[in-house]
Amino acid sequence: MNMSFKRFVSAFMAILVMLTLSISVIAADAERISVTINGDAETSRGFCWYTSEKAGTDLQIAPVTENFDKAEIISGHSYYAMERYAHKVVADGLEPGTKYAYRVGDAQEGEWSDIGYFTTADTAEDEASFIVFADVQASNEENFKMAADVLKQAVNVMPEYEFTVGLGDFVNDCTNEEWDSYFRNFAFTNMNTTLVPVAGNHEGNLQWFKFNNMFNIGAVEGSNTMTGCYYSFDWGDAHFAVLNTNDMYPMSLEQINWLRNDMNASDAQWKVVLMHRALFSAGKNINKPDTLIMREHLLPVIDELGIDVVFAGHDHMYFRTESVKNNQVVEVDTVTESYKGEEITFDLNPAGTTHILPSTSGTKRYSVNEDAIEPILDCGALVRDTEDGGVFATVSLDSEHFVYKAYMVDDKTKETSLIDTYAIKKTEREAPAEDYENLPTDSQTHFMENIKNLIKQLVGVLLTYLLKLLPQMIF
Repeated sequence: MNMSFKRFVSAFMAILVMLTLSISVIAADAERISVTINGDAETSRGFCWYTSEKAGTDLQIAPVTENFDKAEIISGHSYYAMERYAHKVVADGLEPGTKYAYRVGDAQEGEWSDIGYFTTADTAEDEASFIVFADVQASNEENFKMAADVLKQAVNVMPEYEFTVGLGDFVNDCTNEEWDSYFRNFAFTNMNTTLVPVAGNHEGNLQWFKFNNMFNIGAVEGSNTMTGCYYSFDWGDAHFAVLNTNDMYPMSLEQINWLRNDMNASDAQWKVVLMHRALFSAGKNINKPDTLIMREHLLPVIDELGIDVVFAGHDHMYFRTESVKNNQVVEVDTVTESYKGEEITFDLNPAGTTHILPSTSGTKRYSVNEDAIEPILDCGALVRDTEDGGVFATVSLDSEHFVYKAYMVDDKTKETSLIDTYAIKKTEREAPAEDYENLPTDSQTHFMENIKNLIKQLVGVLLTYLLKLLPQMIF
């Protein structure tokens, strides 16, 4: 064998080895990594990530106080979705109130992602601190980056936050490119805290199963996940129900019954609903049929269940109601006292629900709709546009106090300013109803009734347009 041929063979083998290594790296090159609520917030988490090629589905996880080299490895399952491979692992049996380190990848190949972190809810604590953002809904890298910068300011304002709530519409057209941009720009939180995602219409309507593919959520058993997920969890002394407002119009009876069952079983001090379409808003969508139907169908249930706060998105403006019940403002006593070193005025044991739409963290914003259906504007405590910047909100709560603050990050100066504060103090606690009997939550039982309700509500919306909205706009 002559020298030149040996060189050729050596070069060929080197190239082959490099290609093999690069394929191995690509196969385990995890992207779109997220940690989400999946079951008990004290002991369980859902992990989801994507790879461009088929690879192992392994999670390495350990408390940060332990040797990570000896961390437990948990395997999950993968499947082909959106022209890539989705990987999902559920870690349960975790220790409450513990900070964990983790990484995802292919254990057999020894290929792992960067290390991420999250902390489980603490059984012994009645407190919770979290960040709320809505409607990133970007279409290009620049706008995703601007929305991520808003959330970075939220982390600066509340560095002690324990989880984030995304109120839907993470993307605009639900393309692979948009999801790549979202996860690339929001990796600083998605990989390093627990995300509570809400299905928005931009990843739910006509985007079948894409929301459920993108996150690993413990959806209610037997529920339809085609347009999103609904689920619940506890953190501190609060119970959170996450609704799917893409689930038929008006919201399916199985989901309504699940909400009733879920809230009636909770003994938490605070009852909070997270959803995408807003029941109270002065944005461009509030007078549309889907929203009108949902208000007619869901508002009485919110009142019936004694929900304290509803967070929603969808309309990209800022709206916070007074405490409301039966579509009317209820009178509330107030008390001013020191909370965490700050003088705060609290609504004292309000009889109604406060509905909050914290505008958008993104760049697509709406002006105030002065023709919003009555009595929405009359119920508003603060109604405004946020044309100058993206918005985020923070919440701190314990067994007596619920403190909410909203901030706007100026597009040009990047300065963060407080735009709203609202607080509740509750000295009373309601026990779960002892004689409550769970309602059926299977879709087969309610199929025909759901169809009848849809027809009935569409007729009702038509009458609302003719008898109420049209005269309101004309006169």
